[in-house]
Amino acid sequence: MIKKPILTLLSALLVSACATSPTGRTQFSFMPDAQINQMGLQAFESLKKQKPITQNSRYQQFASCVAQAMIPLVGGQWEVVVFEDNSQNAFALPGNKIGVHTGLIDLVDNQDQLATVIGHEIGHVLAKHSNERMSQEFAVNQGMAAVQAIAAPQSALGQTAIGLLGAGAELGIILPYSRLHESEADVIGLDLMAKAGFDPQQSIQLWKKMSQASGGQGPAEFLSTHPAHGTRIEELQKRMPQALQYRQQAIAMGKQPRCAK
Repeated sequence: MIKKPILTLLSALLVSACATSPTGRTQFSFMPDAQINQMGLQAFESLKKQKPITQNSRYQQFASCVAQAMIPLVGGQWEVVVFEDNSQNAFALPGNKIGVHTGLIDLVDNQDQLATVIGHEIGHVLAKHSNERMSQEFAVNQGMAAVQAIAAPQSALGQTAIGLLGAGAELGIILPYSRLHESEADVIGLDLMAKAGFDPQQSIQLWKKMSQASGGQGPAEFLSTHPAHGTRIEELQKRMPQALQYRQQAIAMGKQPRCAK
């Protein structure tokens, strides 16, 4: 028989679990944001110790310029780090941390295409997808052990915990966001880049390039746990009229990013 204190705790968790994402979707999230953010900070510090950081100042300036153009719209202080890695990937973690791979910078043609990916990753953070994943893990598998394992990032459980925050690919493990999370991050990211003055139409070109980058040998790294590029493009095209209006408003306000690759 389940003891009364446990039932009381579970009831309290269920009541506090109701949250709303930026798109108006009801979420199951009950982990304290402060704890999730602290986990993100610890995970990012761990990754910086494990992965080489680029010495190419031009790459770092390019990624930082693109990110900084969008950051005023979301608030807070964000750290942007470019990692020396040939895979076409980027990620963002709770606690306002952004990681970009040199392989992605090599792939994109311009600032707008990089803004597509960085905006998407910031979208995951804004929608608190990590909290949602952690809350689900806690509810299903008593995920507090995974939460505590952040302190031991080299362990299998520690890597899984970091992966739940959104950095699974960084550790060679597959912990994809759900299709729902990916689609939601696409919408948030598209609107965000447009409101910052970037050209949202370049998002379509970016995902086409991602598809071509596979070379017929499987999806590009960034696409390996993401929706099929055709589906993604269709969804972005549906949202494009609204995004273009946001960009027109941004330009009227003098927002015209100039980030040189």
